[in-house]
Amino acid sequence: MAFETILNTDWGQSILIVILVFTLVFAVLQKSKILGDGKSQIDALIALVAGLMVVTVGYATTLIKQMIPFLAVSLVIILVFLLLIGIFFKPGEFKLSGGLITAFGIAAFIAVVIAVISFTGSWNTIQGYFSGATGSQIFSNVILLIVVGVAVWVVVKFAGKSS
Repeated sequence: MAFETILNTDWGQSILIVILVFTLVFAVLQKSKILGDGKSQIDALIALVAGLMVVTVGYATTLIKQMIPFLAVSLVIILVFLLLIGIFFKPGEFKLSGGLITAFGIAAFIAVVIAVISFTGSWNTIQGYFSGATGSQIFSNVILLIVVGVAVWVVVKFAGKSS
């Protein structure tokens, strides 16, 4: 049985979202130094305003509340993966190659895009584009554009190396 705490209320959830958005925006501003070096007070003020503004938009808070469990489960999966690697390999023995890191990054990006599409309720709309008479035409055009794009990328990447 779940106990009722302040964190289960709408106020508590809003406070947690403000803290999350504040922390993320502050970290990005500190790392990027967009407003200059040593401007942590200004970064904090902008981050606080961004956090408070996000809470005023109901759709944004709903989306954040739906995405947090996805993030938590994803982080647990990554932690288990790293623990398994730590069990079977000595420290410093296992190195991820650049291609493997890129593949993990692409897979994570695709997972986040699918999660956002699913949580926003746009999945059925997008699926409608790929089914039916006009949908199959759109799907075949998208596939053609991807194939042409990959072909152009291969030609540009390897054109100078052959001679």
